[in-house]
Amino acid sequence: MFDHTITDIEKNGFVGDVMEKFVIEHSGRLMGRVRIGGSKNSVLPIIAATLLTDKECVIQDVPKLTDVLIMQNLIEDLGGKTAWTEDEKLIVRTEDIVKTQASYELCTKMRASFLVAGPILARCGEVKISMPGGCAIGSRPVDLHLKGLAALGAEISQEHGYIYAKADKLVGANIYLDFPSVGATENIMMAAVLAEGQTIIQNAAVEPEIVDLSNFLTSMGAQIRGSGTDTIKITGVDKLHGTNHQVIPDRIEAGTFMIAAAITDGDVFLENIVIDHLKPAIAKLREMGVEIDEAEDGIRVKGSPDRKPIDIKTLPYPGFPTDMQAQFLSLLTITPGTNIVTETVFENRFMHVPELIRMGADIKIDSRSAIIEGVQKLTGTQVRASDLRAGAALMLAALAATGTTEIHDIYHIDRGYYNFDTKLRELGAKIRREEKTC
Repeated sequence: MFDHTITDIEKNGFVGDVMEKFVIEHSGRLMGRVRIGGSKNSVLPIIAATLLTDKECVIQDVPKLTDVLIMQNLIEDLGGKTAWTEDEKLIVRTEDIVKTQASYELCTKMRASFLVAGPILARCGEVKISMPGGCAIGSRPVDLHLKGLAALGAEISQEHGYIYAKADKLVGANIYLDFPSVGATENIMMAAVLAEGQTIIQNAAVEPEIVDLSNFLTSMGAQIRGSGTDTIKITGVDKLHGTNHQVIPDRIEAGTFMIAAAITDGDVFLENIVIDHLKPAIAKLREMGVEIDEAEDGIRVKGSPDRKPIDIKTLPYPGFPTDMQAQFLSLLTITPGTNIVTETVFENRFMHVPELIRMGADIKIDSRSAIIEGVQKLTGTQVRASDLRAGAALMLAALAATGTTEIHDIYHIDRGYYNFDTKLRELGAKIRREEKTC
């Protein structure tokens, strides 16, 4: 089972000199049912956490995204073994960690690669890792990650773009995060579960993905209390065992399909969701006049052309998620009246705005706010995805635009949405993927 390695890890975006694009035509009302996959932002730290044990871990409902394949390849590069089952389970065994330096090539492709730092340090006593890459949506330093690891007893040094951390023994500590960083909370949690004594993380992130990681670690034998609150208490253990874990549904994918229904005045039922995770998006859509019916097995979204303008301000969870800002902004471009979107999390998260303006949107940027005057229609043209959520936003805008839209640099989209174009086609979208040789 464990006899393969991954090749062409970016096959959905770049393969050699071949690039792909989406060609989308005005699609009318999207109708039908769609199943939401496992959470990208949950599964990446969970895969990293498998490095904490030498026993087999089985992760269920894993979306085979480019980012997931990169993390899988990173595990294998470190000496682990992985395998996929036919029903989207990922099996990971890391009994033999052959090196403690993470691959530069892989780390520069994805920011989440830095999440292996805490587990490798906790298990092996040292780690060398390059500064991470990922979407260019703003400054996302790793200083809080390093602050936490240093508080646990690691000696940290930086040189020529690499970070080196070493600790003969990690010891629990009280750690206050200046900002409730999701990544820092996750890295510190993973390091602390094998540290001696108790660790308390204050001002911790409270996102559902933090709770999912905590549940995964607890099922491996970790002792964690308070996940989902701003104070997490961890009592270190000597060893963790293997486990079988079901990843939570992807709340951002769910929100994106909710917008797809709303922007096309469609009628879509979303399966495999957690309604509590979607409350900010649900509240704003209802405020606009979109009909949303909650059921035991999912949620039904019925769009309406008589939408009302709204104001949105992004905030850490449980506030309105920054990862949904771009998609909502696309919907607001054809919502009558004056809409205002304020971005407080990432300073470069309006990079998609010039592309929407090319499609006929009326948007003005004032510092960290976008003022959107709703127009009657958008017009298809050639646009380019600057990052993951911007790419999704352009796809949503293209569904409602008259004419044909070509979206380039779609490898960004493939990093975070599994079979996105296929799922949209099954709802009636007129979308196809084409190769373009450079």
